[in-house]
Amino acid sequence: MKPTLQLRLSQHLALTPQLQQSIKLLQLSTVEMQQELERYLLENPMLERDDDHGETFSAAQQFDSPGNQETRSEPAEPREASAEREQEVPNAPSEVDDDRWSSDAGTFTGAGRDEDDDSDPQDIHSGSTSLRDHLGWQLGMTQLTERDRELVRFLIDALDDDGYLSTPMAELWETLPPEYEIEIEELDIALRLIQNFDPIGIGARNPQECLALQLRALPADEIRNLALIVVDKYLELLAARDYVKLRRLTGADDEALKAAHALITRLNPRPGARFAQSEARYITPDVMVKKLKGKWTAYINPDAYPRLRINRLYAEILSRQRRGNANLTGQLQEARWLIKNVQQRFDTIHRVTQAIVDRQRQFFEHGEVAMRPLVLREIADILGLHESTVSRVTSQKYMATPRGIFELKYFFGSHVATDTGGACSATAIRALIKQLVGSEDGKKPLSDSQLSEILGQQGIVVARRTVAKYRELLNIPPVNLRKTL
Repeated sequence: MKPTLQLRLSQHLALTPQLQQSIKLLQLSTVEMQQELERYLLENPMLERDDDHGETFSAAQQFDSPGNQETRSEPAEPREASAEREQEVPNAPSEVDDDRWSSDAGTFTGAGRDEDDDSDPQDIHSGSTSLRDHLGWQLGMTQLTERDRELVRFLIDALDDDGYLSTPMAELWETLPPEYEIEIEELDIALRLIQNFDPIGIGARNPQECLALQLRALPADEIRNLALIVVDKYLELLAARDYVKLRRLTGADDEALKAAHALITRLNPRPGARFAQSEARYITPDVMVKKLKGKWTAYINPDAYPRLRINRLYAEILSRQRRGNANLTGQLQEARWLIKNVQQRFDTIHRVTQAIVDRQRQFFEHGEVAMRPLVLREIADILGLHESTVSRVTSQKYMATPRGIFELKYFFGSHVATDTGGACSATAIRALIKQLVGSEDGKKPLSDSQLSEILGQQGIVVARRTVAKYRELLNIPPVNLRKTL
């Protein structure tokens, strides 16, 4: 076959390294971005943090933060005067300073406890002491033989994080070495000793026994005795709110059952949980929202914005070299790209956030019930961005508002049609369901069908199964479990 030569024109999209870096930084959370920047700072000597809050890469010059609006209209000052003022004026915008930082908000000394501190010293102790250490300390104060002490310590090690002995006693007994000649009755005695330790209810084998242990530790009276009978024999009926059957089996009236129920609900079914070592996770909001001069305004959180700059020493060394160092030149270009991409990241976050705030003004004024339906495409069309870009911006980014801290994705949701031809946000419907359930009569709680009818009377067409789905998302139990005496 005779070979031929053909010319074809085609187009293809190629992502430059700079564009790839920009996309990567945009989709990272604040914590992940800080970790990524630390890696760049270690690898690139041309890059350094701007600890002096210099003019070149300051966040205040990049975004319309409330503290900047008046500053831009003022005439320029000499550098010396500006430096002196920076030492006197705090970094946070003066218009949005929180009252908690005022002079009359109290002083933290770092030693002792404040007089107005309502925290329980026991909770503070439990947060730093494990359950086994707490029980071991009590064991050390008990007069026992070494054999009994080891058996008690053996059972303490078998407790789970909630303080339950979930493993059957027979299985634990089989794990003991036969040469010790330990009888299972000895383990039972050791368990009863643990059940006398603090916290009350520790060492129980099931929730029923845990509640019973706590009730037996209370002074005996009519209500306590009734509660103990209910826990020992009819706990399942109480969980199912079958008060009619409870009245018939116990012979108690409604008032006594109500008091016994209240007593049982005050008990702790997980006595060892407060000793669990939980890791505290903190969220640094990327954006903050305040109402200034009658308008809700979003601005970048200064604590989340990394201030970067080019290392002047290395830059001067590179500029003095006639031929230049190819390695340093490449690192200089990478540093410039990174600074530009970080600025672009926060600029995009600020634009998207402000667009969200503008469309959800009623939420900031009236709460969840005023949330309007919003989709990613609507924000993308307004800002001239791709929908995927808006998705990256709203993922793992948080907004601090007077109503709390929310992920940006929280403000987006599906819509439900109304009788008037409009639309209602699913978030607003969930808030309405929560309000209706919160104000219902405990003796006659609202069923899912009744909730659907009430919403329909307000012009919101919602099926019963949709109401049930929203109710489950709100962790609201069904109607039979919400019934009270």
